[in-house]
Amino acid sequence: MRIVLPGLLLALLLSACKPAQEENAAAEKEPQDPNVVELTPVLQNQVKIAAVGEAEIRDILRVPGSIQVDEQRVARIGASVTGRITDINVILGQDVKQGQVLATLNSTELAQNQLLYIKASQQIALQTKAVERARQLFEADVIGAAELQRREAELSAAKADLYTAKEQLHVLGMSDKSIAQIANSGQMRSYSNVDARLAGTVISRKVNLGQVVQPAEELFIVADLSRVWAVAEVPEQQAELVQEGEDVDIEIPALGNRKFTGKLIFVADVVNPLTRTVTVRTDLDNSDEAIKPDMLVSMLVQSKAVKQVAVPLRAVVRENDKDHVFVEIAPNKFRMREVELGSKYQEMVSVTEGLEQGEKVIAEGAFHVNNERKRKELE
Repeated sequence: MRIVLPGLLLALLLSACKPAQEENAAAEKEPQDPNVVELTPVLQNQVKIAAVGEAEIRDILRVPGSIQVDEQRVARIGASVTGRITDINVILGQDVKQGQVLATLNSTELAQNQLLYIKASQQIALQTKAVERARQLFEADVIGAAELQRREAELSAAKADLYTAKEQLHVLGMSDKSIAQIANSGQMRSYSNVDARLAGTVISRKVNLGQVVQPAEELFIVADLSRVWAVAEVPEQQAELVQEGEDVDIEIPALGNRKFTGKLIFVADVVNPLTRTVTVRTDLDNSDEAIKPDMLVSMLVQSKAVKQVAVPLRAVVRENDKDHVFVEIAPNKFRMREVELGSKYQEMVSVTEGLEQGEKVIAEGAFHVNNERKRKELE
């Protein structure tokens, strides 16, 4: 039997069904969040989920510095006596051996002290003979004991004068061998050598022929450049992050940013009041002498370990020049969230903004999840 509905009733039924149809159509047309991914069974086997926690992260502090000579491998050389330079045997940059003569000078001061030594040496011979004669006369009962004691006292005084004269010649730079030659020959040698006190390179020369020099003047600087120091200034706010023994990378722009590796061998105990910095130093091998003193460097100092919010490096994906991680919003459902990253250390990276401790993220397999998100976005 055919049922015919009145026109008014049909219109009411159609109007009641239309909003539901429109709502379903709107729901079908509503775009899904492109940053949300639901893990398929295949993806679930490819990823590892972990809660965000803290890890010990070491920051890298980049501080400017310069190359300096190792102060334990440098000699500042001057004359031992006042005199006039008569010969200069080396030039700037020349390699020298320990004991090599760098310059020669003529010194009246040296000649005068040599003369005193020769006279004191001669007095020893005279006083020794006088004592021997006095003993013979004393034994023959010609003189008394007082006279013998006087002669012996004069010999002791002569020995003291000789010792003093010899020590003065040592102070003026003469060796025992040279002093012995003067005593044997009785001739003075007024020339004094300026010798290299260590093997190395002449990095400074402040003397000319005919120049009158004093013992306090610095004439040459000889440095062993096989090892050098890289010295930098760490801001006092970061000083607590550095400590002796930490690894250091040195970049030298003059050598094409060639990198050298060392360890901090010194961290100053005081702050420079003018620069508000703390001096740090590392020792570098320079056997090929490619590194030159006063070259500018960048010192990359690895700081002490500090606990920071961190995620594995594999959890981070790069999208549109920004860093992201996939954060769980529901079981097997994750949203890609932008984060700010800090320092990387080993296989971890610190997160300075965008994540809280305890949140669950894709710790491994984020690359596959991101590919799935892009594929869904293209559908």
